[in-house]
Amino acid sequence: MTASTATGLSDAEVAARTAEGKTNDVPSRASRSVNEIVRANVFTRINAILGVLLLIVLATGSLINGLFGLLIIANSGIGIIQELRAKKTLDNLAIVGQAKPTVRRQSGTKPLAPNEVVLDDIIELGPGDQIVVDGELLEASMLEVDESLLTGEADPIPKDVGAAVMSGSFVVAGTGAYRATKVGREAYAARLAEEASKFTLVKSELRSGINKILQFITYLLWPAGLLTIYTQLFTTGVGWRESVLRMVGALVPMVPEGLVLMTSIAFAVGVVRLGRRQCLVQELPAIEGLARVDVVCADKTGTLTENGMRLSEVASVTAEGTDVTPDLVAKVLGALVADDPKPNASMQAIGEAYPDPPGWTTTASAPFKSATKWSGASYGEHGNWLIGAPDVLLDPDSPAAAQAEEIGSRGLRVLLLGSSDVPVDSPQAPGTVTPVALVVLEQRVRPDARDTLEYFASQQVSVKVISGDNAVSVGAVAGSLGLQGETMDARQLPSEPDELADTMAEYTTFGRVRPDQKRAMVHALQSRDHTVAMTGDGVNDVLALKDADIGVAMGSGSPASRAVAQIVLLDNKFATLPYVVGEGRRVIGNIERVSNLFLTKTVYSVLLALLVGLAGLSSKFFGTDPLLYPFQPIHVTIAAWFTIGIPAFILSLAPNNERAHTGFVRRVMVSALPSGVVIGLATFVSYVIAYRDSATTVEQMQASTAALITLLMGAVWVLAVVARPYQWWRVALVAVSGLAYVVIFAIPLARKEFMLDPSNVQTTSTALAIGLVAAIIIEALWWIQGRVLGEPRTLWRPSAGGKIEPGCVEKKG
Repeated sequence: MTASTATGLSDAEVAARTAEGKTNDVPSRASRSVNEIVRANVFTRINAILGVLLLIVLATGSLINGLFGLLIIANSGIGIIQELRAKKTLDNLAIVGQAKPTVRRQSGTKPLAPNEVVLDDIIELGPGDQIVVDGELLEASMLEVDESLLTGEADPIPKDVGAAVMSGSFVVAGTGAYRATKVGREAYAARLAEEASKFTLVKSELRSGINKILQFITYLLWPAGLLTIYTQLFTTGVGWRESVLRMVGALVPMVPEGLVLMTSIAFAVGVVRLGRRQCLVQELPAIEGLARVDVVCADKTGTLTENGMRLSEVASVTAEGTDVTPDLVAKVLGALVADDPKPNASMQAIGEAYPDPPGWTTTASAPFKSATKWSGASYGEHGNWLIGAPDVLLDPDSPAAAQAEEIGSRGLRVLLLGSSDVPVDSPQAPGTVTPVALVVLEQRVRPDARDTLEYFASQQVSVKVISGDNAVSVGAVAGSLGLQGETMDARQLPSEPDELADTMAEYTTFGRVRPDQKRAMVHALQSRDHTVAMTGDGVNDVLALKDADIGVAMGSGSPASRAVAQIVLLDNKFATLPYVVGEGRRVIGNIERVSNLFLTKTVYSVLLALLVGLAGLSSKFFGTDPLLYPFQPIHVTIAAWFTIGIPAFILSLAPNNERAHTGFVRRVMVSALPSGVVIGLATFVSYVIAYRDSATTVEQMQASTAALITLLMGAVWVLAVVARPYQWWRVALVAVSGLAYVVIFAIPLARKEFMLDPSNVQTTSTALAIGLVAAIIIEALWWIQGRVLGEPRTLWRPSAGGKIEPGCVEKKG
């Protein structure tokens, strides 16, 4: 142990460095600024396309046809508002959840926010502490640092005085202090950390799927758009204003203007909702990712049980004839706690029971390590003392080991107090251990743990309990919570990956697991195509948290575990996980519904444009009058109001507890393509039947109205299918959407302003009949697709009936 010589900076020195800008000014979260959010939501490719088309329409002087320009305001405004709300939630939670280094200054030693650290500050270190800036060690006592987050090297690295430490690494054992030599953006890991914690939607199956859909749409847009522009401008001969309006009317609905917006809103609302439950989502796709998880690896301590412990008893195991007395045991335990600079929960519980240390002089010390499972101190003439795992320090066949296992089988935590024949810092440590006493600690099982495990079981999500504690004790706790399955001591785990994967499939509970084994177990599960979530709160969980598909850390856990996790439960409640799963399912399920609506619209718009364009080209060969595109921009605008726009917004935010499935793109394509083709063909047939060569303005309006009626009937039925399984509000949504168009057609002023004329009974009746046929075909396709894909179809959502619902652990009523 090096002597403490550095007293830290004075207040005047801190103020001087702050004035010079020598502060750790990297923001705790790299969320986008308000200006960046505004620019990102206003200057989008879709807004640019719609903006150009709006200017073209305004040039014709038809203001009513420019109503689709309101989509630019809606896209930008809603996106900005939701992201600002999410940013506020994220930033507020990040302040609560961030690592706070302990800074030593002349005015005192206290935890500070990372951005309050200045150059040359003295920062103290203990197990689990994250190193927030680069520095040089001034003090070190058995200090070991894990730099795996920076270098990929999993083995802890011993550090002595004078050694450099890098930001982004963390302490796994020992204590020390270092002087900050590089702060802010000069620090080694600052840029990496800033990029890693950005408010972003990347690395998401949902987002990548939508990008594939947009690529598919782009391939369709070019030929359909160019054909429409050519036929409407150069073959119709109706004047440039009418041709331009028809051309824009064809192009506007091809653009899926709200798809990306609705996805962003769904994610942002998820962040806000989870934020209210004290859940910090450090990477937005984690909401989606946890919904896809099928195996949860849960640490026992701090996850299934509460962090706090209480000393239950100290059972003597000293052989007869020795002079170890209860008074000596009390002194040893008091001394060990007093000399532990960073006591863990177990040592804190012992310290509460033995608050009066004897004042012995420490000649050597050994910090607790997850790999060795013991700690200790040497006190010269008072002996060498160890405290740790009985099954690690004792002969398995000894009476003391049997006694410890019997106590542990009741779910209690047992530590062995023993004496050694060698100093604790000796290379031969722990040496020959003489058992003295068994320290029995009580851990309180979280009251919500059973409901949470039952929820995961009901959702076919496997739970594996992985702990560093005694296997028998871990198995007892898991059994008390109703978790079924066999228990294994991790010291018997095979090292070969395939055998390890087989073992993980066979057993449920594992004890005495080393940090490297936790990581290997996660890899083994992933090798069998499982999506794995890892929960934990300690330094020994960091490697597994980092490599799991989703890492979930407790807010009271070590700064290192919080730094690598995608989700931090700031209230330390394991029961919050079902809510995260529920939010993920809401996002995935609702965006799939919304994508069906938008993609269906794009398919029927492109198909209709191609059919009209090909008809226009053929007219040059057959000498017939070319077809005008059936719709002006106002027609496609009102068609989108109640079949896509408003319903999509409501559906994207609605509760949705359906289990997440892979194959997002395939399912959306399989659903939207046939429906879009049916609506496109039906609308074209309706328009062709109503259209007459050399039609008057009134007849052209009647033909366009007929086509619109057919399109609306098909589109409303697509909404009716997408909204299933029904609940009362979903039925109301579909009904209101359909009735809204009946009202529009019934009001004379609306008919005039929106250029509608359903007065021709024969034409309108034919359009209604064709629309009804289209709706019947769409309905039949929905049932056929369910049979082909093996997905059961239900019209109504079954009642929960008092059972635990997906996404929550409370019971109804």
